[in-house]
Formats: sequence, C-alpha cells, structure tokens
Amino acid sequence: MSTRTLLTAALSLLALAPAAAAGLTKSYSYFTIGGVTVEEIERELATRGPQVRSTGNRHPGATRMEFKSRVRYGMKKDRCAVVDARVTVEARIILPRWSKRSKADDDVRLIWDTLSADIKRHEESHAVIAKNHARELEMALKAIPPQRDCAAAEAKVASVTDQVLARHDEEQQRFDRIEGINFESRLLRLLRYRMERIEAGTLAQ
Repeated sequence: MSTRTLLTAALSLLALAPAAAAGLTKSYSYFTIGGVTVEEIERELATRGPQVRSTGNRHPGATRMEFKSRVRYGMKKDRCAVVDARVTVEARIILPRWSKRSKADDDVRLIWDTLSADIKRHEESHAVIAKNHARELEMALKAIPPQRDCAAAEAKVASVTDQVLARHDEEQQRFDRIEGINFESRLLRLLRYRMERIEAGTLAQ
C-alpha cells in the first residue's frame, strides 16, 4: 500500500550544478505486533498497521513517498526553456515487527517469516515504481520545448508533472490490485519453497 506527496521547487534562472539521474532514498520504520497464533497476528496487523489517509483503512505495511523536483530555467533565443531538471523520491517504508516469536509454535514462525518477507518485498516494489516514474518525469521535464516566457514554462512544468504523477498513482493502484488477487496463491507458493529449503537444510527455522 502506498501514499505519496509532492513537493516541487522551481528554481528560476539560478546557477545549479548539473543534475544526476532521478534518485531514490529509502528509510524504514516499524510498528510492533503481538499474537502467538496466525489468527491473533492477523488481528494485530488489522488493528495496529499503518492507516492510509485516503481510505482510512489499516494495512500490514505502507510506503509513503515524497517526490521532489528541482527545475532550472534559462532564456534561449528570447524564449524561456527548461535548462535542467532533477527529480528525486524519498520513500519511508513502514513494516511490522513481531514481538512474540519466542512463544509461538514453529509452524506459526514459518508462516510469519514468509508473510513478513512478502510484505517487505511488496512495499519495496512500491518504491521502485515511484523511482521509475521519477525518471520518467525527469525526462519529460527536460523535453519540454521553450515557451514564450518563464510563467508559461512553469505552467507547462506543472502540467507535465501532474500527468506523470497521475500515471504513477494509477500504476501503484494497479500493482496493489494484482498483488491482492494473487496473495493467497503467492503465499502458499512461498511457504512451500521455504519448507523445501528447511527440509534440505539450506534455511534455518
């Protein structure tokens, strides 16, 4: 599950160093859950998980993203052009931490290890999607043709930004839908894989 905010800083006619490609920084925070059975863990995730503002629902994990754009403008043949643009994403990934592992049965530990790994993979995938769209936005901003003045150029930057971030939101939602549909089959497949590795002695229980 993902949420995002946008901060755009238009730095007009300022001398900036050449920008690097779109970047991603990730940070992690955790919330603690209890429970010693699968049912108890499910209830803990449902009541203690991060709340998504847009729906009010709680989820086993969340990724909150902030897009930051820096745009430099300059005059080219009496027209205002985007001279440089840099887009970065700051992703804060929120994951569960289980406090009752030592009191749970081995089969519950196995299910938790499989589930928590899948939650982490899911949330980090949201960050990758955001980074891909940050790169797309950066390229789109650099491709904006010169405008009649810098007010028009800034308006065009805002319009392009809105379009790319709308596509970003749609892709994040599509990813969540697909992951939700495939959740049970994916978790069963991952459980079988972990059990095979444990039986083969390549994974500690």
